[in-house]
Parts: sequence; structure tokens; C-alpha cells
Amino acid sequence: MYKKIDNTDIEFLINLCGEENVLVGENINEDYSHDELGGIEKYPEVLVNVHSTEEVSKIMKYAYEYNIPVTPRGQGTGLVGAAVAIYGGIMINLSQMNKILELDEENLTLTVEPGVLLMTIGQYVSEKDLFYPPDPGEKSATIGGNINTNAGGMRAVKYGVTRDYVRGLEVVLPNGEIINVGGKVVKNSSGYSIKDLMVGSEGTLGIVTKAILKLLPLPKKDISLLVPFPDLATAIETVPKIIKSKSIPTAIEFMERDVILASEEFLGKKFPDNTSDAYLLLKFDGNSKEDIEKEYDKVAKLCLECGAYDVFISDTQERNESIWSARGAFLEAIKASTTEIDECDVVVPRDKVAEFIRFTNDLQEELNIRIKSFGHAGDGNLHIYVLKDDLDKLQWDKKLTEAFERMYEKSRELNGKVSGEHGIGYAKKGYLHESQSHAYMDLIKNIKIAFDNKNILNPGKIY
Repeated sequence: MYKKIDNTDIEFLINLCGEENVLVGENINEDYSHDELGGIEKYPEVLVNVHSTEEVSKIMKYAYEYNIPVTPRGQGTGLVGAAVAIYGGIMINLSQMNKILELDEENLTLTVEPGVLLMTIGQYVSEKDLFYPPDPGEKSATIGGNINTNAGGMRAVKYGVTRDYVRGLEVVLPNGEIINVGGKVVKNSSGYSIKDLMVGSEGTLGIVTKAILKLLPLPKKDISLLVPFPDLATAIETVPKIIKSKSIPTAIEFMERDVILASEEFLGKKFPDNTSDAYLLLKFDGNSKEDIEKEYDKVAKLCLECGAYDVFISDTQERNESIWSARGAFLEAIKASTTEIDECDVVVPRDKVAEFIRFTNDLQEELNIRIKSFGHAGDGNLHIYVLKDDLDKLQWDKKLTEAFERMYEKSRELNGKVSGEHGIGYAKKGYLHESQSHAYMDLIKNIKIAFDNKNILNPGKIY
């Protein structure tokens, strides 16, 4: 089906990008054979570090002419195999395209290359009293990866997700042509929104080589509330009431005691409180302490009325960092506690979160396998992890498959979706097919054909 890489192809890539940027065989680091979870492994035939849009364009023109599969990749922090070279071919590493190109303070935009890290963007704009709201847990991810998965993160409750902050994109198409979609304009009704289609397409329709991001003025103050509850169901059932109160927090996270303990052990740092079975973690931001206090005071009273044991107010930078660093380490802590994990990144309506968590707790008992969870209670995005522990491969494969099938079936029953922010990639495409109609999947297929009639760009993903 696809052309295998030969010496002629290698020579072309070396002449284009330099010998030091073209890696083959044993010179390709093992990290490039998988993503963060490592469940899906396949080496590319050749890895190319690119430094410009022109290089990406010329590689795609060559690949298109000779029918070579191409996989775009950033930091590889994904969890669904979207950046794994399933069919070998060329892997384009975009992480060295990492320049901040322009800060436009008049239009409140930041123009960046795809390899810029999320943490770099946050730090850079905050020094200018500006704010880039999307806040996925993995701060070492590239902005290109965030765009490809439409990452959301913890501030989505108040501010939305990545798609809401992408104003414009420069994209290299599978045939090597370069297009620009969107721009610095606030309004745009000029035909189909190709920009919004590109966001969340997981590198299957084009390769993002430049992005114009929307910024906001930086909130001058933020305060977090750590709220312990007797059990997770009581905690989560409080969330719709918080939203209904109209005192909308920046973030509403849920967590259980055993995940907190794992995080403490992993970080070697104590959490402010670990005595309760379940917690809500809320953040409020604004321009003055007085404004924020009005908001959180109402929510604090509401939580106590709904059964919370207490409300811990974290109003110093040190306390905030203690809480949120622990929250940011949850995934790594869970990984460190077992031999292998896989994730169900499901999203359900907010008022169905408690029901879904009760279901996973029952499923854990039924299948006799550990299932850990945390997530964004404010937007219904749940991160459910199934742990291998001491199971042999046969047992693990069987129980994992059943757990995933049952959880995605439950999400469909609750009118949820198979992915909230981590995408579909290779690992979850079967569940996407099960959750959508034939007509819907035909549209997905036809969109892919319209962009990539040879199916060379990140093949084997999404559909």
C-alpha cells in the first residue's frame, strides 16, 4: 500500500534538513515509538527534526508524490496513540519549531510555532500581564498537540477549551500546499470554518506550523477552595448546584483520598488534608480579593449545606502551589503505583458524573480490577484509569477490554462522548465508531478524503 523508505528517500531528507536532523534505525530514540501511555508501539522508518514551514511543506510534497505515510509529532504526551507511526514511514518532529513569533498587545494575540510548550506560553504572557486560559494538566505538551486534540484542562468551566482561543492557523496540507485559516479578526463568517475543523483533527487533515492564539487580560488574584466530603457521590452531586448558583469557579476538580495519597508518595510532599474520602477543588479568579470573596463565600456555604465537612481556603501562592502541584501529579502518581495503565477519557453531562462514578466503582468490584479516577467535575470530563497490577497479559487484555466496553456503553447511555480532551487516535477509534451513526462516520471519512485523498497523513487514526 505505502512505499517503504529507501536510501533515495533518506538522501532527499538529508539534503533538505541536514544529516544531523535525519535519524534512522537504532538512532531513533525509543520514546518515538510510543506516546505517554506506551500501549501502542511502532517505530517510524525515519525521524526528521524540522525547523520551518518550508521544510514541512517539501517533505509532504515528496511524501505525496511517492505515497509515503507521514506522522506529525510534538512532545509525545498524548494518551491514545495519535502520534505513533502505525504504518512506519516518516515521522516529522515539530518540537524544535518552538519560537514565539509575535505578541500583539493591541489585538491581544500571540503568534507561535507548534513546538512551543504550554508552560512557556503561560509564563511568557503572564510577564506581560496577559493570560492564555486553556490549562491541560500536562504543561510540557506542545501547543501544536493541544490544538490537534482540542485540549481543555482545568479552567474549561469558566473559560472554555483550546478551540475557543485559536484565532488563526498556518497549515501544511497532505499534498504540501500551505494555507492560512482564520486570522487576528474577532468575527469571521467567510465560508466554512476550516480553522475549527483543524482544531481537534489530530494531525490527520494537515500539519499546523503556526498558530495565532487569543489572549485575555491576566486576572490579578486567584483563590482556591479545598472542600472535603464524606464520599465522592456527595461531592459530585454538589457540582450542578454550584454551577446553578451562578458563582462560576474557574475550575472544579474532583479527587479521591487514595489518589491524593499516591500523589503525596510520588511527590514526597504532604497535601493540605488527606483525611476525607473525597474532595472538590475549586478555583476562583478575578481582579480583586473582594470580588472573589463574594463568589467563593456563596459556594462555600452551599458546599457545607450539601454535606461538606469543611472548607479550606487557600489564599497564598505557597498553599495554591501545594494543592495544584499535587493535582497535576495525579496521572504520574497512578502510573507509578502499578505496572501498566490505560485511560478512559470519557465526558458526560455534568448531572450524570456521579452516576458514572458509581458505575465505575461497581465495575471495579465486579471485575476485580483496580480503577482509579479524577477529573474535571465542572465540565463532566472524567479520567478513568484501569490498572494492570499483577495480572498476566491474558487476564489484563480480557479485563481491560470488558472494562472499556462497559464504560463506553455507559457513557452512551448517559448521552456522553468517548473523549473529552485526549482525542481518539488509534486506541479509541473502535469506540468512536460504536458511539456514532454510519452517516456521521461517513462524513468523517469523506472529510478525510477531501483533505488527504491518498491517506498518507497520520493514517490509521480516528476512523
